[in-house]
Amino acid sequence: MSAFDKFEKVRLDRHKYAKDWKERTGRQVFGYFCTYAPEELIHAAGIMPVRVLGSHEPVDVTEPYIPSQWCPYCRDTLAQGLLGRYDYIEGLVYTFACAHIWNTYLSWTRHIPPSYFHHMYIPEHFYNPHARAALIDEINDFKQDFEKWLGRPITEADLDRTIDVYNTNIQLQHQIYETRKLPNPPITGAEAHSMVIAGQLMDKEEHTQLLREALAEIKGRQGIQDPGTRLIILGSENDDVGLTSFIESLGATVVIDETCGGSRYFWQPITPQEDRVAAIADRYISRPPCAHKDLVDRQRLHFIKQRVEEYQAQGAIFILQKFCDIYEFDIPAMQKMLNEMGIPLLTLEMDVTTPYGQFSTRIEAFLETLQTELV
Repeated sequence: MSAFDKFEKVRLDRHKYAKDWKERTGRQVFGYFCTYAPEELIHAAGIMPVRVLGSHEPVDVTEPYIPSQWCPYCRDTLAQGLLGRYDYIEGLVYTFACAHIWNTYLSWTRHIPPSYFHHMYIPEHFYNPHARAALIDEINDFKQDFEKWLGRPITEADLDRTIDVYNTNIQLQHQIYETRKLPNPPITGAEAHSMVIAGQLMDKEEHTQLLREALAEIKGRQGIQDPGTRLIILGSENDDVGLTSFIESLGATVVIDETCGGSRYFWQPITPQEDRVAAIADRYISRPPCAHKDLVDRQRLHFIKQRVEEYQAQGAIFILQKFCDIYEFDIPAMQKMLNEMGIPLLTLEMDVTTPYGQFSTRIEAFLETLQTELV
């Protein structure tokens, strides 16, 4: 089995993987919703952090708890908890991202509360001069509360070990992403997507070992003979690897992304400093922001422009979770920038289940138009 097959197996069998890991290590598992959760502290405590994700299956168990006009991601993730699929987690950490997922967290803690749960405030405006100090205070508050529950301190040595583990993992993912700049990338966008999602679901050291295996495999690959149209995926939360694979099956290769299920998750390493908590806070402050943290300055437009140029993307697909106002506000600014670059944009609105059939005609027409313009 190739390393990329192993990533996909973990992604598909995430609950089995976590339960097996607990059994063979005797350690605990914590869940988190948003990638702004400082999972480094959880890892430093010897606990495995896993991102709580949905299943993309039709469910109706959330109706009594949150409105149906709430975004599909928050409804799907709450459904997983209500169905008992995350019954193996001892803790849950929430970092404020939006009102929708906030309701998911509240419902979870009221109706299926784990042994430990903690809500962290994350500054709304990362470019505010007070944001860094506020985030450091919030992470320190979480650390103190978490240590009280643990019954022991998280030491500087614990944090140093974790910072080294995470930076190695980040470096290896960057190396793999670099290969996607080639005219004939050696990996598909679906493989890269699965790799990053698996990193949010499994033991970080084990994921790092698989990354090393993947790099070795890549060296022996010839590359995609006909990559078709080179695409960048943008937008709100998207862990649907099946959608990425479907898009590529229509005559394209996703060469880069800008989502929390992709590059935004691992892009920024941790710069070691004397204050370890400040070092972790700086990673989150300086990484490419999500739309919720970028409404005023839209700094990540520059990040996206750089990625489009570096990876030679020829078109962009914007993934929008239904009812996600924050990312919908993004579309005009994104459209303007991409138009100026000569990069066509297609927007796809997602629900709990992905309407591949409905998308097929639109994606095919988009790709045909691109090919005509590129000739």
